[in-house]
Amino acid sequence: MGPDRLAAGGLFPLLTATQVRSPADTGMSTYDDDEIEFDFFDEPETAEATQRGRRLPRRDRSGNGGSGDGPRRPPLRAPTGLVPLARLVGLVAIAIAVVVALVFWVGACQGKSKHDEYASYASNVRAIAQSSQSLGVEFANKLIAATKQADLETSLQQYAQQEQQAYDQAQQIRAPGPLRRIHQHLVDALELRAKGLAGLGDALSQTATLKDVSTAAQRLTDVAALLTASDVVWDQLYRLPATEELKTLGVTGVVVPESHFIQNNDLVSARSFGILENRMHPASTGGTPSGKHGDGLVSVRVLPQGTDLTTATATTVKVSADLSFVATVVNSGDFQEVNVPVTLTINAGGTPIVRRQSITIIQPAQQQTVTFSNFNLPTSAFGAKATVKVVVGAVAGEINTSNNSLSYTVFFTLSGP
Repeated sequence: MGPDRLAAGGLFPLLTATQVRSPADTGMSTYDDDEIEFDFFDEPETAEATQRGRRLPRRDRSGNGGSGDGPRRPPLRAPTGLVPLARLVGLVAIAIAVVVALVFWVGACQGKSKHDEYASYASNVRAIAQSSQSLGVEFANKLIAATKQADLETSLQQYAQQEQQAYDQAQQIRAPGPLRRIHQHLVDALELRAKGLAGLGDALSQTATLKDVSTAAQRLTDVAALLTASDVVWDQLYRLPATEELKTLGVTGVVVPESHFIQNNDLVSARSFGILENRMHPASTGGTPSGKHGDGLVSVRVLPQGTDLTTATATTVKVSADLSFVATVVNSGDFQEVNVPVTLTINAGGTPIVRRQSITIIQPAQQQTVTFSNFNLPTSAFGAKATVKVVVGAVAGEINTSNNSLSYTVFFTLSGP
């Protein structure tokens, strides 16, 4: 490209003849050509570059009205030494403490949520367990006192329906994950109770025409084995495994409820059902149970003075508001006895005072006590000789009744203050 074009393009101005000097005119030698600087290749600075390169005057903070003669502040420097390091360590420690606190807080919330879940489950189970156990007590009382087969069959069917309802309720309980498999054994226990009660009702109707009491009693015992098995399932397959699982999970303060339908296994034994059959069908056995049967009176104690009555001499009895007589009865036979009547009579002039109690069930060689209280003695009873007589009623099949009653001579006197 020629100079004319360069000039025309505005890359650099075209020099006139007067502006161009020879080396001789400028006093330069040809050797100075190498030192010539071609400034026309340098472009003028743009406005942006000029502004960027221009520095603003520093504001005077000395208070001298803008003059720069005052003392200058030393320039700020980055902190060095142990102080910044200590600050950094402190911030890191605070951050770690916050993280740890958050972890513990989240863990505590999760632990409380887990505890509440298992506590709620145990509460739901406890309601069923207590209801079923109470029904077992009612069943025992009914079995002991039953004298009519039709009434007992009706009660057994009602009990079976109540256990069936408990079974349905247990199936509706949503057990926590780790306990779901174990919870099924609770359901199984309730199912055994419902089937056992219904089966007893059916067995009673089937054995009504049997002449052999032992055969009928054995059939009832076989069916009642479902009731005792239900207690084993509840304890061994449900309660104990559930308790161990809670320990493994670290859940504390939650108690897995127990439930015993049969409090005394002898209640559903062949011997007990034989007694039941004899009560309900005395004609089938001629009214005379086989084996040795009988009860006897052991002693009578006066409370609160703690004196035993004796037939040898008269006993002074101090009368107070809490006066009571405690009779001890023993089963002198070889069989369980139920509903044993015990009567106390005080003859102190005027109308005799009679109190009656009953022993629900008593095992062979077992002793049980019966307490008589709430006496309102007449005025004529004080200062005169009185008689206290206790009689233990004879049980079915009892032959020897000589030890069933005792009479004691007493003198009633007011207790001192």
